[in-house]
Amino acid sequence: MSKDCGNHGGGKEAAVRRISTAVIAFIIIVLITIFLVWAILRPTKPRFVLQDATVFAFNLSQPHLLTTNFQITFASRNPNSKIGIYYDRLHVYATYRNQQITLRTAIPPTYQGHKEDNIWSPFVYGTAVPIAPYNSVALGEEQGRGFVGLMIRADGRVRWKVGTLITGKYHIHVRCPAYINLGNKAAGVIVGDNAVKYTLVTKCTVNV
Repeated sequence: MSKDCGNHGGGKEAAVRRISTAVIAFIIIVLITIFLVWAILRPTKPRFVLQDATVFAFNLSQPHLLTTNFQITFASRNPNSKIGIYYDRLHVYATYRNQQITLRTAIPPTYQGHKEDNIWSPFVYGTAVPIAPYNSVALGEEQGRGFVGLMIRADGRVRWKVGTLITGKYHIHVRCPAYINLGNKAAGVIVGDNAVKYTLVTKCTVNV
């Protein structure tokens, strides 16, 4: 007669426990390594500056319709000496009092190396965009006083590159206030027949 060994089941369970423990330990080691690399390198989010805005059209008509056409120039700097930045997606547009007033313009995907600067000059525009009545009134009053306060925004996704390691995607939100003296063309430089280029040099808020 053969004897049935009751340890067979226990042996399998012990093997599964050992494998599970090894997998968990490996994951913990990987996470700790990533954390240490991240902590040592201390990645800093990019810095953005809105340099200027060339206004080709800014017309508020009734009933509460706004037509705009801008070319804006903003610069981005990667302050990190050991970390590169992939801009996988970046859309630029203008808002007035949190209401979007232009279409979104896509910036081509690009890589920003260590301590590198990028400059973009996209057009943002909107034709007969409906404006909330209360925003239309406020915008008309600002136009009457000369200065119009807009917000140039850029939303997208970025990845960080450390050596050969590339992280997952992170959301990036850039906010650049733009106070434009539309009431005085002499405050800018006339470009062509009707456009006026205004120098702004405004620091932007960046959230990643």
